Amino acid sequence: MPDALTRHIDTVIAVGSGALAVRAPEPESLFHKSWARCMTQHGLDPTRPTPARILPSAAVREHRQRMEGFLRVARSGMEDMYRRVADLGYMLLLTDADGIAVDYIGNPAMEPQLKRAGLYIGADWNEAHAGTCGVGTCLIERTTITCHREEHFDATHISLTCTSSPLYAPDGELLGVLDVSALKSPDARDSQHLVWHLTTMYAQMIEDANFLRSFGHCWILRLGRTRGMVEVSGELMLAFDEDGIVVGANTGARRQFWQTLQGGRDAAGLIGTPLTELLDISPNVLWGLARGHSAPEVATRFPHHGHRFFPSVIAPRTRAGSVLRMPPPHSVMVEEARPVLGALDRLAEDDPLMQQLIHQAKRLVDSGVALLIQGETGAGKEVLAKALHEHSRRASKPFVAVNCASIPESLIESELFGYTPGTFTGGRSKGMKGLIAQSDGGTLFLDEIGDMPLHLQTRLLRVLSESEVLPLGADKPVPVTLNVIAATHRDLREAIERGAFREDLYYRLCGAALRLPPLRERRDLGYLVRTLFQEEARRLDLQAAGLTSEALALLQAHRWPGNVRELRNVLRYALALSGGQPVTPAELPAEIVHAAAAPRAVTVAPAAAATGPETACDDQGQRLLQALRRHKWSITAAAQELGLCRATVYRQMKRYGITPPNQL
Repeated sequence: MPDALTRHIDTVIAVGSGALAVRAPEPESLFHKSWARCMTQHGLDPTRPTPARILPSAAVREHRQRMEGFLRVARSGMEDMYRRVADLGYMLLLTDADGIAVDYIGNPAMEPQLKRAGLYIGADWNEAHAGTCGVGTCLIERTTITCHREEHFDATHISLTCTSSPLYAPDGELLGVLDVSALKSPDARDSQHLVWHLTTMYAQMIEDANFLRSFGHCWILRLGRTRGMVEVSGELMLAFDEDGIVVGANTGARRQFWQTLQGGRDAAGLIGTPLTELLDISPNVLWGLARGHSAPEVATRFPHHGHRFFPSVIAPRTRAGSVLRMPPPHSVMVEEARPVLGALDRLAEDDPLMQQLIHQAKRLVDSGVALLIQGETGAGKEVLAKALHEHSRRASKPFVAVNCASIPESLIESELFGYTPGTFTGGRSKGMKGLIAQSDGGTLFLDEIGDMPLHLQTRLLRVLSESEVLPLGADKPVPVTLNVIAATHRDLREAIERGAFREDLYYRLCGAALRLPPLRERRDLGYLVRTLFQEEARRLDLQAAGLTSEALALLQAHRWPGNVRELRNVLRYALALSGGQPVTPAELPAEIVHAAAAPRAVTVAPAAAATGPETACDDQGQRLLQALRRHKWSITAAAQELGLCRATVYRQMKRYGITPPNQL
């Protein structure tokens, strides 16, 4: 190893000082320029290897506070990426624009080695101090780079391989760097090719997540070259106001338009520009996208770019009141702009039970009254809870969902309350923040609260009463600001009588009860079917798929014992079979079709068609039966005579057990 260090130092001196002219291809030449910069500008001496510099905790705290909001977004992306690369020996660093590591994820068992190598929170990887390295050189070059082993300036770091990608704020300012490093790696530089792509991809994902967070009050136009991907990861994103004026652009959009608009890498050249000046897209098409319609490709208005994109629009996350206007000169809107529906309003159409529930929910959500959602399994209790959170003043804070029935009883206590370091053998070395503490300031959703073990109900009651949580193994409680929404399909009063549920906890959780009706009681089932159908079609990238009126009528006639969960499964099944073509009854599960034709109370044999049903039914059923006979069992004609829609006719036929003669 001393010989390797000596050779490395000699090479750096020779190349960095210009004594040895080396014609190196990219990316080697990039590092040779950095070596020269380290010696001539930074005054670093390659003959004096310097250990990693770790800042004191107070200084690190200052650096973290400057980018506190971004840290929460970045952490989610880092945790997802770490799960993909941890088994390969990699760890992750997040640094600020000064090169100071403000967050890190690594193997706890390797923490001493990582800290010695500078792969730890508080490490200073600025090129002026650490020399040529992944983070420091990335901050200067502003592009994803891999600094592999001997490409480092300082001989202390030549065993490392580091891949770094820059991170930009929505205004185009450099925020910091995402770095993926390993203490050891193969000699071949090509071994880091996949990590380079992963780092680039996750840096963009983190940037875009922060962009969406920053412009949650605006409309977002996503543009992508692949139709199926634009809904989830548009390459270009433009935030615009209700008049169609650009107010923000992500890195992809800035790079796409900066040459034409001469805005450089910042967003200055785009801000204030109407979308119709950037893209060949009409206001009518843009409004259609805002309402969930698909659209053909759109092109940039600059022919020399030669780019075409598939568009998608995300509505503002703010509550009702945001209206899309934007008819610029020389354009006419086909439809009058409509207000954007809030999270609660999107749950239902004209169903009286749901409208009453939504009206109550809006009045209660910010009142401080504890809410208990009651409803059958699969009725959408978590969906309602999320809508309540999004409608509340806490919408920007965390929404943490806990299914009390799915967490093993042996783990639920540590999951809810967290634990301190050393509490469990094999537990995390730094302990774990519990789900209750994670929801601080936001919403804690306790699903299936009726299945919580009795001894944990006592601890939860104390948390709710004292507004503080005591992690396992801790001596001092941690204060929390809690807003709890609970849900259950059980009869909690009956559980109280059996001694299975604490009465005092019930009254603490149930300041007001919201009953979520099952699908069989809802009059807006058609709206719900169409809405979920569109969601599932987009998820499967089948945006051209349709639902025939016959299939819709059968779906509306079904009683849905499994509620929304069953409906989603049926729609996924039908979409998978349809292959992008309109869904007909042939693509529906057999039980849906057969159930619609199964007799319940009235059976009509061919010979009985003129004499009446074998089993009597009420006047409404008799009127329906007579209308069907008059029109030779034409559902459409009977529906027109009775002033009903086809779906209602199917439902009433099922209710009264009326079966057409040809289906007996």
